[in-house]
Amino acid sequence: MTHSKQKNPISPKKLLLTKWTAVQPLKKEKHFLVSKVILPEPPSEKIEYIELEAVYSKNIFQIAWRELSDPSLGIQGWK
Repeated sequence: MTHSKQKNPISPKKLLLTKWTAVQPLKKEKHFLVSKVILPEPPSEKIEYIELEAVYSKNIFQIAWRELSDPSLGIQGWK
């Protein structure tokens, strides 16, 4: 998805504690919370990864934060 189609471009620095809903839930995991923004080493590098926590199961997944902009995977907010 190109940035021109997005209403609000996603910034990795503002992702902490944002809510997301999976388009295709798996094992009752539908709602997620960004529980951690993983800071790069060295700090001068760009942020690449975040941790998502499933609200139902508390499972934690590490993903590239840019995956959140793919509307086929998830949408911002809890729907």
